[in-house]
Amino acid sequence: MTIDWRYTIEQDLGILSVAGYLGPDAVRRFSGAVGWALARGTGPVVLDLTELRSWSAEGQLAITEAARRLADSGRSLELAAIPADGSLVPDGDCPDIPVHCDLAAALAAHGRGPSVLEEGQQEWRTNGWPA
Repeated sequence: MTIDWRYTIEQDLGILSVAGYLGPDAVRRFSGAVGWALARGTGPVVLDLTELRSWSAEGQLAITEAARRLADSGRSLELAAIPADGSLVPDGDCPDIPVHCDLAAALAAHGRGPSVLEEGQQEWRTNGWPA
C-alpha cells in the first residue's frame, strides 16, 4: 500500500496533503512529494495528515528527513492532524516541527482561513487523489 498526495501553494505557504499509509513502501513516494514541494514553492510547508490512515516508524523518519531537507533550503515543516496512533518524536538534530490539531488550526497560525482552490492558485496531485 502506498500514499497519494496533493501539493497546493497559497501565496507563500505550501500545503502538502497525504492520504493512505505512510509505511516503508511509501517512503520513496513521500520523499518525491517533498522534492516536488521544494522545487515549486517558497515559505513554510504544512504537511496535512488529515487523510493519512496510519504511519510506520519508517514513515515518521521520512517526515523528520523532510523537515531537514526543507530546513536546508531555508524553509520549515509543520504538521496538521497527526494520526491518532502515535506522535512524531524527532531526534535531537531535527529542526523544530510545530504540530497543529488540524489543517484549519495550521492555516489560522499563518493568518489564513480555510480555502478552496481559487483561479490562479497552483495545485499538483497524484492520479489517485480525489478530484
